[in-house]
Amino acid sequence: MDRLGSRRRQCGRRGRPEVLHRRRAEQRTTRWQERYKMRADVEGTIPQDVRRCGLRRSRYRGLARTSLQHRLTGAAISLARIDAHSTDTLRARTRTSRFAALRPADQATDGAKQART
Repeated sequence: MDRLGSRRRQCGRRGRPEVLHRRRAEQRTTRWQERYKMRADVEGTIPQDVRRCGLRRSRYRGLARTSLQHRLTGAAISLARIDAHSTDTLRARTRTSRFAALRPADQATDGAKQART
């Protein structure tokens, strides 16, 4: 007999398909898609800041120094964004998957089919 003995718990699945169906229906609405578009923009900037400024770890111990580091890092990120905006620096391209890299160079990269002559 295992440690739990004969008593085992099971997670109930009642109501779960209905909730999932409602959530998926909600995601098809334009209101939800507009809200999610805003989130997607923010989600894209976080990894950029992590790569640029190493936001995963703090250099210091202690709340005061760590707080100061966060504030200075935020200011540096803001200055970098202001500079990129004022100099019309293009955003970095997203990575190309290995499958997409196999595509011949003469084919369109935006997913649109080209007319054959």
